[in-house]
Amino acid sequence: MAVLSEATAASQAAAKRAELIGGVCSWLVCSIGMLVFNKMAVQAVPLPCFLVASQMGFTVLILLIFCHRSLHIGSMRDVARWCMVVPFFLGMLLSSMFALKSAPMSLVVTFRALSPMFSLAIERLVFSKPPEGTLLSMWPLIVIIMGAALYARDVPQKSDGLVGIGWVMLNTFFALGDRLLQRRMLASDEHPVDISTSGVTLLNNLLGMIPLFFVAIYSGEMEKMSGVAENLGSHGVMWVIASCVVGVGISYTGILVQGMITATSFLVLVNANKFVIIILEVTCMKHSLTHGQLAGSLLAIVGSILWGCRGRDCGKTADDLARSLGFPICDEAPSDNKNRFYGAISAQLGSSEAKLPM
Repeated sequence: MAVLSEATAASQAAAKRAELIGGVCSWLVCSIGMLVFNKMAVQAVPLPCFLVASQMGFTVLILLIFCHRSLHIGSMRDVARWCMVVPFFLGMLLSSMFALKSAPMSLVVTFRALSPMFSLAIERLVFSKPPEGTLLSMWPLIVIIMGAALYARDVPQKSDGLVGIGWVMLNTFFALGDRLLQRRMLASDEHPVDISTSGVTLLNNLLGMIPLFFVAIYSGEMEKMSGVAENLGSHGVMWVIASCVVGVGISYTGILVQGMITATSFLVLVNANKFVIIILEVTCMKHSLTHGQLAGSLLAIVGSILWGCRGRDCGKTADDLARSLGFPICDEAPSDNKNRFYGAISAQLGSSEAKLPM
């Protein structure tokens, strides 16, 4: 009987490890693909409004087909309150697409890493329970700033790179407003709206199409659409579809993986996948970077990892991942069970894409 119970426990542990590995790998593919596929899609179809509209429409379709049972909207008053988030959500997606159209992925990744500086300051001013931390614990931000400055030094003064930096900064503004407003309206201690997570995702994507239509008219994309459609090949269609699929996939796999590992471990994964993005851009996409830009990108990514994992959390994160994957860990001293997770929203803003879980 004991042998049978041990075999059952071993099979359950193996199944859990397989689920964790599968979930993490799926999320990494979606997270990396979100940036890579968007970059390839905007090169094949240089119409950011059309691409964002395709992704939003695909998300609405998936929600209505597969997640209709979980859709819950309390009242029209809740909808009216949530409408404050919609412009920031749309601005976040649209400015990200414009940034990828104008600049390489390495630039986008590097300058997005600066977002914790702004979000941390506003979180401390706005919320009743701001993130904890001392001035000494903010030292990873200095590493991030050094990396961004090193990258910017080699960006030509008259180039699309400078335009890309402007779009990334605008993206940071919209992403910051989106996350702070979402926290304000979803956190239990901040007068939350009575809407499910699938419900707010539906509202973001459905209502966001209204202002997006007027942006497309103002930017002249409506006139360009027919010409681009005539020259669109099968590869362009493939990249557009892939960007839509990973946009939905990152929402599902993100909530799946966050339920398997600690918040700090998840943030380390968020930032670690940026190394893969840099490698893909240099090797597969043949985009040349100067030594200074490469060093600056890597420095900013390392700073982001250190920002998400500080002090005892670094060892704790490694132990958590190792235990989950079945490696033996020697516990020399009892660890603090509380996850010291500082600045959750500010750290998430540095990720490749911010998406609500479905």
